[in-house]
Amino acid sequence: MRNLKLDQLQTFTEVIARGSFSAAAERLQLSQPAVSLQIRDLEKRLGVRLVERVGKRATPTAAGEELLNHARQIEETVSAAVDSMAVHASGALGRVRIGCGATACIYLLPPALRDLKRRFPTLEITVRTGDTGDVLKSLEENALDIGLVTLPVSGRMFEVTPLMKDAFVAVTAADGEPLPKLVTPAVLAKRPLVLYEAGGNTRRVVNEWFARAEIAPTPVMDLGNVEAIKELVGAGLGCAVLPEIAVRGRTARGRLDYRSLSPKLNRTLALVMRRDKVLTKALREALAALRRIA
Repeated sequence: MRNLKLDQLQTFTEVIARGSFSAAAERLQLSQPAVSLQIRDLEKRLGVRLVERVGKRATPTAAGEELLNHARQIEETVSAAVDSMAVHASGALGRVRIGCGATACIYLLPPALRDLKRRFPTLEITVRTGDTGDVLKSLEENALDIGLVTLPVSGRMFEVTPLMKDAFVAVTAADGEPLPKLVTPAVLAKRPLVLYEAGGNTRRVVNEWFARAEIAPTPVMDLGNVEAIKELVGAGLGCAVLPEIAVRGRTARGRLDYRSLSPKLNRTLALVMRRDKVLTKALREALAALRRIA
C-alpha cells in the first residue's frame, strides 16, 4: 500500500474520464497494454476491482468511485506542491487556467489579466472560451481552474460566487431604421433577428425574455460569436439582443446603435471552481483580480 504510484492513479483517472483504455492510452502516449497493466497492478495492490465495462464504456465500480475522489485530491495536492516548489526554484508563481464565454473574454478579462501579469510577470495564464456547459465540463475534469460563466450553474461539486449583473440591450445598425427608446419583445419580433446560437445559457436568457411576452423569436441567423453578430447587424442584416458591455463605445464609430429593453433583461456572471480545488497562490491572486472587474 505504501508503494502506491502516482502514475497509476493518473492512468486510472484518465481511463474513467475518457471511458476507455484506448482513449486513455492515446492521451497518456502509452500503449493500451501498458494502460491495462497499470490498472491491473493498481487493483492488485488495493485488493479491489476498480473498473468494469458497461457496454463499450469503462466505468468505475463503487470502490473505483471512492478512489477517484481521493485521486483527484491527491492530484491537486501534488500540483500545489510542485507549484510551490517552482516559486523557490525559478521565481515562477505557477499557472492558472481560466474558462469563459467569448463576450467575457473580449470585454472583461483583458484589464484583469493585464493587471495580473503586470504584478506577477512569471505567472502562466491560459484562457479557453466556450459556453457554460463546456466550461463546467472542463472544470469537472480539472482541465480548467476557474470558470467565468452565466448562471444558472448546477452541480454539488462546484463553488459558485455571483460576480456581476450584465444588462442586455437591443442593437441595430446606426444607419438603419431606428429603434424606439424602450424596446419590447413585440417590437423586435417584427424585425429580422440575429441571435446567439441555441443551446447556451445566453440564448436561453434571451428566449425566456421573449417567452414572458408569449413570443417565440424566429431569428434569420444564429451565431456563436458576438463579434460576428455585431458585424452582421452593422451591415443592416438585422437586430440583435446583446450584452451592453459588447457594444458600449462602439456607437462612436457610427456603426451600431442600441436601446434599453423593456422589460429589462440581465444575466448574472459568476466565478465557478471545484469545491475540492486547492487554492495555490496563483489561484488566489487570479480570483482576486477577477473579482475586481465587477
